[in-house]
Amino acid sequence: MTTRRHHHHHRHEDRPHRHHYEAEMLSVEEARARILGHFSQLAPADVPLLDAIGLTLATDLVASIDVPPHDNSAMDGYALRYADVAQASDSTPVQLPVNTTVAAGDAPGATVQPGTAARIMTGAPIPTGADAVVPFEDTDESERTNSPDTIGIKLAAERGENIRPAGEDIQTGEVVLPAGTELTPGAIGVAASLGLTTAPAIRRPVVAIISTGDELIEPGQPVQHGKIYNSNAYSIAALTKSFGAIPDVVGIARDTVESLVGLLQRAMQSADMIVTSAGVSKGDYDVVKDVLAQHGEIALWSVRMRPAKPLAFGTLNAPDGNKVPHLGLPGNPVSAAVAFEQFGLPAIRKMMGKPETDRPTVLATLDDPVHNHDGRRVYARVNVYQSPSGELRAASAGNQSSGAMTSMARANGLAICPHDIASIPAGAQVNVEMLGWHSDDLLAAVLSAAN
Repeated sequence: MTTRRHHHHHRHEDRPHRHHYEAEMLSVEEARARILGHFSQLAPADVPLLDAIGLTLATDLVASIDVPPHDNSAMDGYALRYADVAQASDSTPVQLPVNTTVAAGDAPGATVQPGTAARIMTGAPIPTGADAVVPFEDTDESERTNSPDTIGIKLAAERGENIRPAGEDIQTGEVVLPAGTELTPGAIGVAASLGLTTAPAIRRPVVAIISTGDELIEPGQPVQHGKIYNSNAYSIAALTKSFGAIPDVVGIARDTVESLVGLLQRAMQSADMIVTSAGVSKGDYDVVKDVLAQHGEIALWSVRMRPAKPLAFGTLNAPDGNKVPHLGLPGNPVSAAVAFEQFGLPAIRKMMGKPETDRPTVLATLDDPVHNHDGRRVYARVNVYQSPSGELRAASAGNQSSGAMTSMARANGLAICPHDIASIPAGAQVNVEMLGWHSDDLLAAVLSAAN
C-alpha cells in the first residue's frame, strides 16, 4: 500500500455534520498505556493440546496421577538385590539364576527372590524384592547365546541404582504447572504425561482486519491502472498469527459510509479487537473517522514516532451491547506494521494473559547512520549480524521510506533513535528491538555477549 491521500482538493466539504478532529501528541509509552487500559484477559477454554502451543494456562495444572506411575528401570539390564552382588567385579562375576523377563508395558507383579535376577527392559516395572538394576554391559550376557538362564554380574551395584522411583517426576496432587504458565512444547508434554488431551488455557483473541480505500484491490486480481494491492491486510494478519492470535481478514472498505459500516458490523460479531488501516491521517477522507465516531468513541493521536505518527484508538459499540476495542493504523505499509508491533502486540499479549514485555533488545554497532528529522523516536529497519571479530553489528535493511516494505522484510530488528537525538553516526552503539532471530549463529552471539 502507498500512503493514504494527502492531496485531495475536493474533500467533500458539502457534506453536513463534519467532525473536527484534533490529534493529541503522545509518546509511544503514553499511547500504549491508554490502549492497554481497554483490554483485559479473555475467558478460559479447554483447548486441544496441540492447539494450545503458546497459550497461557488459565488454572493450575494439578496431577491426578504419579509420573512415573511405578518404580521402573532406567536401563536395559538385570533387576536384582544389591546385597547379592556386593562382591561382584569384572574379574570375579557373581553368577545368578534368571527367573523371569520383565518388558516395558508389563503389569507390575513379578518377584525377584534372594540370590536371583530378572532380565528387565528400560521403563519396565521393577519386580518386588529387587532394589537395583545392572545394565547389560556390566554382565557377561554378550558371551552367552540366546536368553541366558544364568547371568554373570560384573558390577557391585548400589541400592536404587538405575531405578526411577514412582512419582520421581510428578506426585499425585502436586501443582505441576501454575496458572499463568505459557504452554511451551515441554509443558504440552507434561500435560500429555498426565493423560490430558486438552489444557485449560486462555483462548486466542480474534483480530478482525479491515483495509480502507478506493484504490485497493486484492492480491490475485489483475493489475489495474491507479490501483494497488491490499498488502496491509496480509502483513497485519501475519503479525497477528505470529503473536498467537487469530486473524480474521474481513475485507476492503471503500470510501463510503455504507461500505465501512457493513464491514465493521461483520467484524464486531466475533472480534476481540478490530484493526483498520488508513483513513486516520490529517489529509485523509473523513469517512473512517466519521463512521468510527458514529459507532463508538474515537481518539486521534499523533505519536512521537517514525514511522507511524498518525494513530486512532477507541471502542466500537457492538450489537450485543459490548464495546470492541478498535486500533486505527496508518495506511503506509511499514507504518502500519511498526504501529501494530508497538500497540497491537501488547494488546494481544494482555488478552492472552501474558506479561507485558517488549521485544528483546540488543546493543549493536551501526554500520550506517540513523537520522532523526523532526524530534520523533525513530525505528530504523536494520539487520543485526555478527562480525568476524564477534561484534554485534546493525546494517541498514534498505530504503527507510514508510512505503518500502522490502526493508521490513529484510530487517530482523528496529534500531531506536530517541526523539531528542538528531542522529546516531555509523560506528556508534544503538539499541535494537529484535523482531526475530534469523540465524542460530546470531542468537548464540547475542547470548554469549549477554553473559
